[in-house]
Amino acid sequence: MTLHSRYTRICALLMTFILVAAIPVRAFGAPVDDKRAQALKVKAQVEDLDAEVEIATEAYNEANASYRAVTAKVTANEKKLGELTAHQKKLQKHLDTRVNSMYRSGPLGFLEILVGANTFEELATNWDLLQAMNEQDAEAVADLKVTRAEVSKTQAELKTNQAQAKKERDALASQKSAIEKRLADRKKLLNGLESEIAQLEREAEEAARRTYRPPVRDAGGDPGTQPKSGIVDIAKSKLGSRYVWAASGPNTFDCSGFTMWVYAQVGVSLPHSSRAQYNSGPRVSKANLKPGDLVFFGRSVIHHVGIYVGGGMYIHAPSTGDVVKISSLNRSDYVGACRP
Repeated sequence: MTLHSRYTRICALLMTFILVAAIPVRAFGAPVDDKRAQALKVKAQVEDLDAEVEIATEAYNEANASYRAVTAKVTANEKKLGELTAHQKKLQKHLDTRVNSMYRSGPLGFLEILVGANTFEELATNWDLLQAMNEQDAEAVADLKVTRAEVSKTQAELKTNQAQAKKERDALASQKSAIEKRLADRKKLLNGLESEIAQLEREAEEAARRTYRPPVRDAGGDPGTQPKSGIVDIAKSKLGSRYVWAASGPNTFDCSGFTMWVYAQVGVSLPHSSRAQYNSGPRVSKANLKPGDLVFFGRSVIHHVGIYVGGGMYIHAPSTGDVVKISSLNRSDYVGACRP
C-alpha cells in the first residue's frame, strides 16, 4: 500500500468517526415522552369517541322508540282490521241467507205474507218491513266495507311508516356499531401504549436506581420562611378528583401534576416530576413541617409527592383507581420535605 493510499484511508476513517460522533444520542427519557404524548392524543380521541357513542346511542334509542310505537299501532290496527273483516263476513252471510231463503220460498213465501195479513195495509206493511230489513242489512254490509277499506288504507300507511322507522333505526344501529368499533380500536392502542410506557418507566427507574444517590432522609431544618398562603385550601378544593396518569389538572391529576397545579395557582412554577420537585426549595425537617410544604416518598428513588396539611397528614393524588385524598404522613418510605 502506498503512502498516499494509506493516508487517504486514514482520512476516510477519521471522517467516518467524526460523522458518527456528531449524531446526537437520544436521551433515555425521550421515548417515554414521545409515547406519553402519543398516549395523551389517543386518550383524547377515546374521550371524543366515548361522547360520539353516547350521542349515537341516544339517537338509536329515540329511533327504536319510534319504531316500537308505530309497530304497536300496526298491531292494534291489524287486530281492528281482523275484527271488521270477521263482522263483515258475518253480516254478509246473514244477508245472503235471508235473500236465498226468500228466493227459495218463491210464491210460497209471498203466500205466507198474504195469509198472515188481514188487510191490504197489513200486507203492504209486512212486505215493506221485509224489504227494509234486507236493505238495512245491505247498508250495514256496505258501510262496513267502507270502514274496512279505510282501515286497510291506514294499515298500508302504517306499514310504510314502520318500514321507514326500521330503516332509520337499523342505519343508526350500524353507525353506533361503527363508532364502537373505532372506540375499541383506540382503547386497544391506548392500552398498548400504556404497557409500553410502563415498560420504559421501569427501565428508566432501573437505570436511575443504578446511578442515583438517595438523599439524606429528613435533611434540613427550618428555612425560616413561611409556605405560600392558601396552598392547603387550594389543594383541598380538589379532594375527590380522579388520579389519571400524566394529568396535571384542573380536574384530574397524577401525584406531581397535582402539586404542580396547586402551586401554579399561587404563581409558583414546579416541574412535572416528584424527583425534580424535591430540589424546588430549601429542605425542611419533619419536625419543622408547616402546612403547604411538599413532602416526598420513595425507597431507592423518590417516586411520590404530596402537600403537608398539618397534624401529621398530607394531601396527595395516590395512584390509578384512586382519588385526591388526605392520608397519614407516617409512612416507612418518607424521604423528606422542601418549601418552594
